[in-house]
Parts: sequence; structure tokens; C-alpha cells
Amino acid sequence: MFELKAQMYFAAAHHLLNYEGECENQHGHNWLVEAYVIGNELDKSNILIDYKVLKRELKSVLDLLDHKDLNELPYFKGISPSSEIISQFIYKKLREKISILSKISVWETPTSCATYYEN
Repeated sequence: MFELKAQMYFAAAHHLLNYEGECENQHGHNWLVEAYVIGNELDKSNILIDYKVLKRELKSVLDLLDHKDLNELPYFKGISPSSEIISQFIYKKLREKISILSKISVWETPTSCATYYEN
């Protein structure tokens, strides 16, 4: 089994709903996103997926979020756009393009990350 990972960043503002603390106020992050793919079959070049393809498709999803107020986007309307929900959003969008996607990790800070995957 092979696993590859690509990383990219996006910047956005958000605030958490139904939360008591500083994060209920509007604030921003530079999120680090890690996209993982997994598989057994390599192509004729002995690669699982071209990093260029993975990064291009990841960027197309992150462009939907970059420099936005996440609370104002239709997908997050009325819900708390937490790192957990953001990782789920990215996973679902990217999985439409990359069938071997295995998980998405979203780092809100260098020490705090949420990961979404499906069984």
C-alpha cells in the first residue's frame, strides 16, 4: 500500500457559533491543509498520482475558501465552520475529483489539527 501527501495553505476568517470564548469572535487563520491519497496500483511511471494533479485539484477546492469569511459561504451558513467541518468540506469536494483520496487534515495552528476521512 502506498500513501502520498500534498500540503497547501489557505487564509480565511471565521467565528464559531454556540461557543463560549474568544473564538466566538471573528478571527482568521492561515490553515495548513494536508491531502492524503492511498492505493496499491502504480502507473507506468511507478507513481500513485502525479503530485501536480493532486495539488491542482486541492488548490481548486481551497480557492473556494481562500480569503473568505467562511461563515458567509453557503456550505457553512448557520453552522460553526470549525476545523472539523472545514476538513469534511475539503474532503467531500476533493473526493469528487480524486477517487483515491483517503483523508484531509486541517491545521488551525502548528499544534492543533482536525482530520476527516470516511470508512
